[in-house]
Parts: sequence; C-alpha cells; structure tokens
Amino acid sequence: MRLTVDHLTRYSYDTPVRSVVQSHRLAPSVFTGQKTLDWEVTVSGGTAGARHRDGAGDTVQGWTIAGPVTEVLVRVRGTVDTEDLSGVLRGHRETVAPDCYLRETAPTRTDAALADLANAATGADPLSLAHALSAAVADAIAYRPGVTHAHTTAAEALALGEGVCQDHAHALIACARARAIPARYVSGYLFATEDGTPHEAAHAWAELHVPGLGWVGFDPANRSCPDARYIRLGSGFDAQDAAPIRGIARGGAREAMDVTVAVQQSAQ
Repeated sequence: MRLTVDHLTRYSYDTPVRSVVQSHRLAPSVFTGQKTLDWEVTVSGGTAGARHRDGAGDTVQGWTIAGPVTEVLVRVRGTVDTEDLSGVLRGHRETVAPDCYLRETAPTRTDAALADLANAATGADPLSLAHALSAAVADAIAYRPGVTHAHTTAAEALALGEGVCQDHAHALIACARARAIPARYVSGYLFATEDGTPHEAAHAWAELHVPGLGWVGFDPANRSCPDARYIRLGSGFDAQDAAPIRGIARGGAREAMDVTVAVQQSAQ
C-alpha cells in the first residue's frame, strides 16, 4: 500500500521565548515492511543539528530554533510503501537487548487490577498469550477520545474503562511485563480506512517480544496487528520515551500545541 502523510505540529507561546531545542523521531523506521519513497521534515526558523540512529534502531534528528519566537511549525510530508507482515518487525536493525523492555515506568506501572487482567489471559504458546493479552486490554478499555490526557497511566485508564490508543498501548505493555514478556511503545501513523473504525491518524500501539519471531506489534485500540495501513516511526518504554517530538523552550512562556495529521492512500 502506498501512503502519503501530511503532519503539522504548531507550538504557540504566549510571550516570546529565547530559543527552542527539539529532538525528533519523525523518520519512518527501516525494516522489511516499509520503504520510504520521499520524506521531508521542516521546522520554521529551525537549524538541523546532529542526526543518528540509536540503539533501538530509530532515527533521531536534532533541531534548534533561535528566538525570540512565539510560534514554531514542524511539518512532515512524505510517501511510504507498506507491506502487511502480520505485525512482525522483520529486518529491523537494533542493538538493545529485548529484556531491557521489562523495565517498568510510571505510565506502565502494574497495579493489582492490571496484574489480575494479565494473569487471567491464557495461551498455548507465547504468541497465543500475546494475542490474548491484547484482546483482554481491548475488552477492558473502550475506545473513547477525550476522557484521558497525556499523563494518564495504564492503571488509571483501566480503572476508568475508557481511553485512546496511548492508554491501550500502556495497558498492554503493563500486562505483558507482568507476564515477563518484554514490551515497548510504538509511535506512528494509521491510514483512515473506510470501514468507520475509530482511530487517530497519529497513532500508537505496542510491540511484544515473542521467541522465534522477535518483535510483534499489537494494536488493542483496533483489535488488530499492524498491517499495511500502518507507518512505524519509533519506539520507547512508554509514550514520553517514544514521542515523535520532544523539546524544551528557554523562557517562562506558556506553551500550547495543536496537531493535524492526514494519512491518505495514493496510487502505486
């Protein structure tokens, strides 16, 4: 499937800031399931800094914006050919050992309810168990935008019984780690299909490490594994660690952020 992305992030400051420094994970991952045809990231008033590929295989690009500035626009445009690999991350080069992703973080900390949810899932083999955990999270947390926020934890989302893709991913990661399965958060894009399934174009899911297969993606929000509709950007321990854009502004201004994303299918 050939997908085009137009992603605009607008940062606004109520008073001018002296400078802004950002770190981006906005380049499509390099693996068998996707091929980047063209891709451009622009930052208004920005100067590109160092670029490297980290131990998790993600491309990280630094940017500096000199002030005074009251608005910063980050725009991503590009085209990617994708392939359905049933969620298996094949051909992805990384050096971080999977067991590193057994580490608990604040958003993915397991409480008694999450542990009970994890322990109730059964599977004849590790892959079946991973599917069962994803289904359990999908059943326990209904998709409902606006009821959670950026800092909602997996335990809070489960107690609420509602959330968005970030909450589903955090809850699945918590449940997987409770069963000693390495798990990590993945950020990317999802093509808006015509079947009416609710989701965000700027999307998130989880990857679980399955013996014999390696990293396999699971998207409880859509009750599926990532397929040709998905573009993978990067991964981390949780949403903050895997954020496509991280940054800091020098000055005491209040920051507001607005994001618009369009993912479309184009002719091959």
